[in-house]
Amino acid sequence: MYFRRTLTSAVFGCALLASPAHAAVNPGKLGASYDATRANVAFKVYSSRATRIELFLYSSATGSEEKARYVLSPGAGGVWSTSLAVATLNSRGLTGTLYYGYRAWGPNWPYSASWVKGSATGFASDVDASGNRFNPNKLLTDPYALEMSHDPVTATMSNGTVYASGALYRTIDTGAIAPKGIVLAGDTQSTGAKPTRALKDDIVYEVQVRGLTKNDTALTSAYRGTYKGAGLKAPYLASLGVTAVEFLPVQETQNDTNDNDPNTNAGDNYWGYMTLNYFAPDRRYAYDKTPGGPTREFKEMVKAFHDQGIKVLIDVVYNHTGEGGAWNPADKTTYNIYGMRGLDNPTYYSLTADQQASWDNTGVGGNYNTRNLVAQNLIVDSLAYWRDKLGVDGYRFDLASVLGNTCQHGCYNFDKMDAGNALNRIVSELPPRPAGGGSGVDLIAEPWAIGGNSYQVGGFPTGWAEWNGAYRDTLRQMQNKLGSAPVTPGQLAARLAGSSDLFGDDGRKSWHSVNFITAHDGFTLKDLYGCNGKNNSQAWPLGPSDGGEDNNNSWDQGGIAADQRKAARNGMALMMLSAGVPMIVGGDEALRSINCNNNPYNLDSSANWLSWTLSADQANFKAFSAAMMAFRKAHPALRPANFYSSADNNGNAMEQLRWFKPDGAVADATYFNDASNHALAWRLDGTELGDTAAAIYAAHNAWNAQVNFALPWPGAGKSWYRVTDTCNWAEGASQVRAPGFEDAVGGENASYGLCARGTVLLIAR
Repeated sequence: MYFRRTLTSAVFGCALLASPAHAAVNPGKLGASYDATRANVAFKVYSSRATRIELFLYSSATGSEEKARYVLSPGAGGVWSTSLAVATLNSRGLTGTLYYGYRAWGPNWPYSASWVKGSATGFASDVDASGNRFNPNKLLTDPYALEMSHDPVTATMSNGTVYASGALYRTIDTGAIAPKGIVLAGDTQSTGAKPTRALKDDIVYEVQVRGLTKNDTALTSAYRGTYKGAGLKAPYLASLGVTAVEFLPVQETQNDTNDNDPNTNAGDNYWGYMTLNYFAPDRRYAYDKTPGGPTREFKEMVKAFHDQGIKVLIDVVYNHTGEGGAWNPADKTTYNIYGMRGLDNPTYYSLTADQQASWDNTGVGGNYNTRNLVAQNLIVDSLAYWRDKLGVDGYRFDLASVLGNTCQHGCYNFDKMDAGNALNRIVSELPPRPAGGGSGVDLIAEPWAIGGNSYQVGGFPTGWAEWNGAYRDTLRQMQNKLGSAPVTPGQLAARLAGSSDLFGDDGRKSWHSVNFITAHDGFTLKDLYGCNGKNNSQAWPLGPSDGGEDNNNSWDQGGIAADQRKAARNGMALMMLSAGVPMIVGGDEALRSINCNNNPYNLDSSANWLSWTLSADQANFKAFSAAMMAFRKAHPALRPANFYSSADNNGNAMEQLRWFKPDGAVADATYFNDASNHALAWRLDGTELGDTAAAIYAAHNAWNAQVNFALPWPGAGKSWYRVTDTCNWAEGASQVRAPGFEDAVGGENASYGLCARGTVLLIAR
């Protein structure tokens, strides 16, 4: 039965309470699958509104008509199905890989026995009053297909208008050219032993799977830009200190045409945020593109990272899909029909109150209907599939506020307390990893969308970590907006200490804050400190790219290259010294630049892929980055399980963290709240935090002149030793001292002169 997840919305709350603590992979067995003997194939697809669904089977992906077609039978819970004997299929000429799709009829296009492909027979309207958009001329991909044959638009079929509804397009038949689902037989390939590391102990590396290796001439040419190539970089990331790799979207998206013209950005989708299928690994990233190849190769890649102790996180896009929105807001009839829209539009998509158009908080067409129970099923089923079958360890959810929506049509309202939203459903059925580590998944939200009450940094429910946009903004402004952005030392301290003001009110901890200064969406670390504004209109391969944020809180440091490198060292150091989970962008460890383009979503180009040939300055910065990651990993005081405290659980006085003014006095509220103060120091008590170091001291000077810091007590019988100073005088290949080789500085009340816009790190021993 598929009863567990197809109850009506009227009993939604009961359904949620009855759901198991650990989601099974697709318990209703939607999709296409062989039985245990491989003698029969079952096909199941959901539609609550269709009046007829036919299965079309093909012997090839494109260029030919179907070999067979079968009418599906409606069943309980809106599931349509049929089971076919392989022997019967063989007799119809279907002897190899099975490619399939569906055609559906419904209230706006009732079935007529005289209908033929490419005709308007039976047509009533492109959209009816209930939001239905059935069109039997459009072959529909199965939302539960485990692989897809190709994208809607390819190098040999560049006319994407054929998939549209509306008067000009509704009778164009897509059967011979449309993407098909591929029936997989399954495999037992290992994805290795999953790391069970606590999220608080992770260092996340965000990267695009193709861009990671496409420029790497050390790899076999055919492996570059593929899952296989990415797996070969696992030892490098381990040596750098990375513990979790977070791939930009790897679920199927429209990108087959990126290489049509390799010297322009025409039609390119590089990042991949227009998902066509939530189960299928993107075929374009596979070295082995044969049926089943992308799945096998993805699992091979996951095992390569697991063998190095590195988690694999994937960026998932459940807020919208690649079907997009209206072609023209004034035209309610013309929409793309690839799959879900043609099967059950009001179930899978949020619509306006009159159900004639898409409701949009994404800026790219329209919201996925995350409030609908069946649409949620697809989310949970696909997440469980990637976890259990493909081996991933966690997810970063794009525009995740849409998953907190509490209504289906005609409105948007985020409410983290609503038990029926997708956010709480995911936590209920895919349990997050415990605070101390173990089995479970890491759930990370991008906590904003567009419009309404969608900006929710710090506002997500229990179980969710978040990209901390407040951390990014505060540190950027403190570094780059001296005198123009009123950042107080108290604001900086709150971010460095794990943002208890954002995450402490609902039982979450500092490690629910994913701290980042840069992400794929925006400047690289080098460009953040080397560009005064975006430069997105430049020529290929660095542009042009439309859009992009205008308020970047960036600054070119007066054009002084040495100061730009110093600023980048500050950014890297502060992230590694902050409570929370640091995330860096691929290439930032070696000062990657894309020449001030802050929105390179469409640049599948050599300029946007990571470079593996480094200058001396880049090599030095990579050494600095690796050393700071190593320091973080060596010191649990920097990775607290709870917010820093001034008392233990029994009320006994203890001081894990103390803030200081430059003169050595404790920073009080007056100092903290004064935006004219631009220097702050802090001391972590290692003995209170289970650290091998008696104490750790750091100071950051955001002022434009040297500041002298009076050092605090290092501990009985201890002295302060310098681990690193980000100032230009110390720049070099070994700027961060190895353990035991730190430079002696002095004891309590010793003065340390810290350069303008510099950071110093000391350890007591």
